[in-house]
Amino acid sequence: MNVKISLPDGSVREYPQGVKGIEIASSISEGLARVALAIEVDGEIRDLARPIDNDASIKILTWNDKGGKSTFWHSSAHLMAEALEALYPGVKFGAGPAIENGFYYDVDLGGRAFGEDDLAALEAKMKEFAKKDSTFDRSSVSKAEALKYFTEKGDEYKIELINDLQDGTITFYKQGNFTDLCRGPHIPNTGFLKAIKLLNVAGAYWRNNQNNKMLTRIYGITFPKAKELEEYLHLLEEAKKRDHRKLGKELELFAFSERVGMGLPLWLPKGTLLRERLEQFLRRAQVKAGYDPVVTPHIGSKQLYVTSGHYEKYGKDSFQPIRTPDEGEEFLLKPMNCPHHCEIYRTKPRSYRDLPVRLAEFGTVYRYEMSGELHGLTRVRGFTQDDAHIFCRPDQVKEEFVKVIDLVLHVFNSLGFENFTAQVSLRDPENKAKYIGDDELWDRAEREIQEAADERGLKTVAVQGEAAFYGPKLDFMVKDAIGRSWQLGTIQVDYQLPNRFELEYVGSDNQKHRPVMIHRAPFGSLERFVAVLIEHCAGKFPLWLSPDQIAVLPISERFNDYAKIVYDKLKEQDIRGLLDDRDEKIGRKIRDAETKKIPYMLIVGEKEVAENKVAIRRQGQGDQGSVLLEEFVNSFKLECAAPV
Repeated sequence: MNVKISLPDGSVREYPQGVKGIEIASSISEGLARVALAIEVDGEIRDLARPIDNDASIKILTWNDKGGKSTFWHSSAHLMAEALEALYPGVKFGAGPAIENGFYYDVDLGGRAFGEDDLAALEAKMKEFAKKDSTFDRSSVSKAEALKYFTEKGDEYKIELINDLQDGTITFYKQGNFTDLCRGPHIPNTGFLKAIKLLNVAGAYWRNNQNNKMLTRIYGITFPKAKELEEYLHLLEEAKKRDHRKLGKELELFAFSERVGMGLPLWLPKGTLLRERLEQFLRRAQVKAGYDPVVTPHIGSKQLYVTSGHYEKYGKDSFQPIRTPDEGEEFLLKPMNCPHHCEIYRTKPRSYRDLPVRLAEFGTVYRYEMSGELHGLTRVRGFTQDDAHIFCRPDQVKEEFVKVIDLVLHVFNSLGFENFTAQVSLRDPENKAKYIGDDELWDRAEREIQEAADERGLKTVAVQGEAAFYGPKLDFMVKDAIGRSWQLGTIQVDYQLPNRFELEYVGSDNQKHRPVMIHRAPFGSLERFVAVLIEHCAGKFPLWLSPDQIAVLPISERFNDYAKIVYDKLKEQDIRGLLDDRDEKIGRKIRDAETKKIPYMLIVGEKEVAENKVAIRRQGQGDQGSVLLEEFVNSFKLECAAPV
C-alpha cells in the first residue's frame, strides 16, 4: 500500500506506507538528505526516522528553517546532558529546551558548585561525544515504565513531569549512554553538531516557581559549521558593546535602586529628556490622527479586572493589591489601561455619528515579574505604555486598523527601524479554552487583520497561539542594526471587552449596538522601546532626540568666558548640551564627549574668540572646520528638525 506525499512545490509523490523522512529526502536529492535535520508532517515536526503511514503534506527541514534550528538546538541540549552525566554522576535533570538562539538545561548537581570556569571542561566533553555520531533513538513507553526508570535513577524532577502526562503519550530518547524523557523531535545523530560553545551559567527555579528549588541553568549554542559560530560570537561581542544596561549607565539615562525595588527604573534627567521627546513626537502624531488624550489612575478596584476578565485569566499573582483604610474595598495596581478606557467610553451616551472614539494615554502599569526574568528596561515591573483604544463601528474596523498601521510605520521610519516583519498572532486551535468570545467573532477579527495588513503591503507571517485572550493581533517584529529581532508595536482587534463592559452606541436604525475595540501601542512600552533604540543605534541617537546635542569645549581656562557666551546663546535657541570648563586638556574633553555620544563638539580657542567662531567636531567623524556661531545654529536647526 502506498501513501501520497505532497511536497512544498505542490507536486505529489507516492511512497510505500511507512516511508521515513530521510528516505523522502534522499529520493529528492542526495544533497538534501545530507543536510536534512527533521521533517514537518502536516504541520508537526518529527524525526527523519519516523515512519509516515498516511497521506500527508511534508517539508524537509534544514538549518535554514526555524524548525530545523529548533530541532538542532534541542538535540544539543541532550548532548550537553549526556556530557554532564559523564562528568557529574548522579546529576538530576529538569527541562532542556531550545530557545530563540541556542538552548539551555536546568540541572540539579546535588550541591556541587558549577560556574563559568567549569564550562570549558563540559564543552570539551560535548565535543568528544558529538564525534561519536550517536543516533537519537526514539522509543514509546508506558507511564508505569517511565516512572520505574526514573525512580530507579532517582530523578524526582522527571518523575514530577511524568506524573503530569497521560499514559500512552510518553516517549524516551537515547543517544550514547544517555536516556531522557522527551517528546522530540531530534536530529539524526550527534555528528551534525560541529561547532559548540557554552555561554553562561545562571540560576532558575524549578518550573519557574520561586517556592521550588533553585537549579543551575547552563546556556549554550551550536552550529553545523565553525564559521557560523565565529560569526555568532562576533555578534555577541557587538551586542555587549550595545547593551542598553551598560550604555544607560554611561550616558546617565536611567538607574535601578534596591531600596526602590527590583524592576522599577528610575529615569535620570538625561533619560527623562529622551523619554519626553519620544512622548512629544507621538503626541503630535496622535493629535493629527484624531486621538483624544486621557489620564487614568495607577490603581483600580478588583471588580474592574473581574469584569474585564483579566483577573480570571492572569490569576491573582499578576495583580498586586493596595492596602486601603476601608477593609471592604479591594484595590489593585493597574496592570493594563484598557478597562479604565472602557469606563471612560461609558461616561456618556454615544451615537454612531460619534464613532470612532480614539482615547490615548501614556499610562504607567505594573506587573509582577519573577526576579530572575527582570532584564534592564526590556523586562521590568513598572512601565509606561503608549496606549490607545479605538471604539468604532464594525464597518469601521478595517479602515481604523489601516490607519493604525500607518501610525506604527511612521514611528518606525522616523526612528530608523526599517527592517521588520508583521506577525499575525492567532488563536491556538487546539486550546480554544484559553480565549473568550465566540468563534464567529474571532474568525472575523482574524480576517480583518490580515486584510488590513495586505492593503498596506506588509510582509506578514501567521503564528498560532500568540493571540491575546480577548482577540487576535498584529505584532511588529523589528530587526535592529545587528540583526536581532524585537517585538515592539502591537495592534489588537477586540470584540470581547465591549461585551463584558456592556458598551453601546445608538445606530442609524435607532437601536443599540456594540462597538468594536482596537488596542494599539506603536512603541509597546517606553521602557522597552528605549532599550531597543539604545541597542539599535549604540547610544548614538538621532540629533532631534539626543539628550545632549552639543558640548562646548574651551581649549583652556583663558577661553571659558567666551565658551560660556557660546553656550548661553545655544540655550536661548533651545539647543541642548553642556559646557565642559574643567581644568583638563582639550584631548581629554573630546574623548569624554565622544564617550557620551554627544553629536556635536564646539571647540573654542584664541582663533575662535578673535573671529567670533566655533570649531566644529562631529561625533565619530572628526573636525568639520570653523564657522560663525550664527551659521552653526542655522544649519543645526535644519538638521535637528523633529519628524512630524
